[in-house]
Formats: sequence, structure tokens, C-alpha cells
Amino acid sequence: MPKQWQRLCGARVIDWTLKAFAGTPEITPLVVVLHPDDIAGFDVPDGVEVAPGGATRAASVLSGLRHLEGRGIDTVLIHDVARPCVTPETIRTVCAALETAPAAAPALPVTDALWTGAKGRVTGTQDRAGLFRAQTPQGFHYELILKAHLNHTGEAADDVEVARAAGLDVAIVPGDEGNLKITHQPDFARAEAQLRGAMDIRIGNGYDVHRFGPGDHVMLCGVAVPHGRALQGHSDADVGLHALTDAIYGALAEGDIGRHFPPSDPQWKGAASDIFLRHAVALASKKGFTISNLDLTLVCEYPKIGPHAPAMIARVAEICGLEPSRVSVKATTSERLGFTGREEGIAALATAALVAP
Repeated sequence: MPKQWQRLCGARVIDWTLKAFAGTPEITPLVVVLHPDDIAGFDVPDGVEVAPGGATRAASVLSGLRHLEGRGIDTVLIHDVARPCVTPETIRTVCAALETAPAAAPALPVTDALWTGAKGRVTGTQDRAGLFRAQTPQGFHYELILKAHLNHTGEAADDVEVARAAGLDVAIVPGDEGNLKITHQPDFARAEAQLRGAMDIRIGNGYDVHRFGPGDHVMLCGVAVPHGRALQGHSDADVGLHALTDAIYGALAEGDIGRHFPPSDPQWKGAASDIFLRHAVALASKKGFTISNLDLTLVCEYPKIGPHAPAMIARVAEICGLEPSRVSVKATTSERLGFTGREEGIAALATAALVAP
């Protein structure tokens, strides 16, 4: 999977990068240049536009620039999506430099010794004086960089190279050690360590109980499980989905199902419980949270949960829009103790972990 779509601290790499730029409201619009095969599957966030990419990096940048033609754009920032840890401070520093320069980019002075090498051996040293490690976003006066790209032939390491080939003066502004580019697998761990410092992590738990009554099946996690009795409740009495729903509400400090779906309201009589869980998931998304994982334990003697657990996991994952690997459904007995041990009903305990950038 291309790195921009891989998960990082509960969201995709591209989501973190877009969030950084969305946090600087003076920058609009945001244009994402995507491979044509990825466009149909990209759920475009509000305030974001999409342009098709080209066969090379330079062609993709030019496509993004052409997308902005005729819209009165004065300055433009070009950023690698694979740099999800960029800060609003770096973005604003580049923007400020464009007030007095036709182009500007962040960079860090090279402080390590530099060697040349071949076949695993050092062959010489390189003077590091005047050398910088380039970063993005790189900023330009729009018409100048558009013209530079239109006239550029061949590839380029970055847009500063294109600008300099066109004779543009590029100002260097202070870079940020945290503004790393994800290139190799260990970079994901580095980026995650950075992003976790700003993350909002929420944990919620849910607990629910329903008694048995007449019936020939029980609804558990959205799956009809054959049984000699059914669970009783105002809705379909799905004790598993109720506990999961309350766990999400709890993580959001939003009370429980009764607050959002009062049992005194007749419209919820016999309702499918996935309605409640979908509402909790939507509320989490509205508040900017992603569900990292869900863990559910069902407490009962019968019916036996094991044979049905895969179907339950798949159903919960579908309702919540999660990968099945992020959903756990397991069961235990109470060793014939208490109301569950007497087979009078089923209890459920759930935990939900939510994260927000």
C-alpha cells in the first residue's frame, strides 16, 4: 500500500497532512494531487479539491498548478504528503517569507560529517559548509512557479530546483527537525512518536444486561443466534451492540443510549440496535475522533458464542466502518454464579479506544 494511505496513530498519513494545512485557514483551497486510480476511492474532505497526477513528480505538480489557473491565486505552497508532521508554524514562516521573496523553502543546516563511499567503504569526505537538508512546504509566487514548470524539461528533485532553473531567487527559512519525510518503514515509528504528543486519546467502557424471555433466537452484535429463548428489551435487546454503543458514548463523555434514544419514546420499540451504534460512531467522527479499536466480552452460559464470533466481528466492523482486525468479540461464563450462571440473561462489557489528532 502506498505510504500516503497507510495508518498512522489512528488516521492515514494523508489525513494528518491535510489536517496540518486545514489548521491554517488563510491557505485555501487545498488541492491534493492523486494518482488517477486513487481518485474514485478518496473521500474528499470539506475544503479540499483533487487533481489527477502525472507520470512523474514534476508532471503531478504541474497538474496541481494548472488546476488553480484563472482563480486569482497569488502564492502557492507545494508540500509532500509524506510529511505529516509539518506544523502550522513552519507553514506560516514560509508564507511570511513570500512577502519579500519570489520563492521560499524551509531547510536545516547539515551538521553531520559527510562521507563519500563505495562498496561499503569510505572513499572520502565532503565539506558540509553551506549544505542544507531541504524540506517542504516550498512556497512560490504562483505565476512564476507555473511558468517555471511549463518551461522545465526532465525531472527535478523538488520544486526549488525547478524555480532556480528558471532564475528565481529562493529564500531559506528555518526548518523543523520534526518535519520528517516518511520514506522507510522505521520512519512510521518516528512520525508516530511525534504525533502522539498532540493526540487526544479517549477510553470508554460500556456495560449492559438483558434478561431472557420467550423466543427462538437472541440478537448479539447484529447476528441472530439460534437459542431456546430471546433477550427482552425495548429495542431488539442486542446486549453486545448496546455495550459497544455506551463505550463510545462514554469515551466522548456523551452519556449513554438512554440519553440519545429514550426508552420512553415508542419509535425505538423493537428497533435494530445497529441504529444506536451507527449514531455513536457518527458522533465520534463529528467530534474529530477515529475509533482505534473495540473490545467486547459477552458473559453467558448459553448460547455458545465461539462459533458465531467471526460473524459478530464482521458485523460490528461493517457497522462501524472498521477493519475486522480492530474489533474483538469474546465470551466467558460466570462459572454458574449469579444471574448469568443461572441462565437468566446475558451481560456484556465493552471498551472503546478513540483517537483524535
